[in-house]
Amino acid sequence: MTFHYPNGQLFSQKNPRERSLKKETTFANRGMRFEEAINQSNEYYLTHDRAVIHKKPTPLQIVKVDYPKRSAAVIKEAYFRQPSTTDYNGVYRGYYLDFEAKETKNKTSFPLKNFHQHQITHMQQCLRQDAICFVLLWFSSLNRCFFLSAQELVNYWNEQENGKKSIPLALIETVGIEITPQIAPRIPYLAAVEQYLEKRS
Repeated sequence: MTFHYPNGQLFSQKNPRERSLKKETTFANRGMRFEEAINQSNEYYLTHDRAVIHKKPTPLQIVKVDYPKRSAAVIKEAYFRQPSTTDYNGVYRGYYLDFEAKETKNKTSFPLKNFHQHQITHMQQCLRQDAICFVLLWFSSLNRCFFLSAQELVNYWNEQENGKKSIPLALIETVGIEITPQIAPRIPYLAAVEQYLEKRS
């Protein structure tokens, strides 16, 4: 299947089998990818009536479909209709939550190139509406996860004009909230949200 970005540029994607062999990102030595862990955490929160958080679907414009069988359709070509905003959103205790999940193999800093301007703009718009907006940062080489408020991220993003291209881990440890992975939920990020709300009040 062929995908195109909104500007028409071809989206290249390696063979899924090849990608899975090369990208062995483990999650707490369980072979769990970060995104899968968050999705499972969201499912846990939903089934336990803690929160309603879902991953946002990627908007696609389908332009070519083959019908090898009358009962089956195969998408052959599609375009991303618009740039994505953030990965997840929902509601928790009456608060609107909107957040992005990113990971890096770096051990000393988190590269700002992992984010895009349209994501930063979206976060700023959410912040103006008093949303609880944040990013979950996963340092895969260290097996460490952090909650970082969107306001902090925006501040560091704006400092790129001064030549800063990443957020040092030492700073994230200071201004962020570390999240210790566990069995259920795997990424207990709502505990970090609670800490953030206490600090904000």
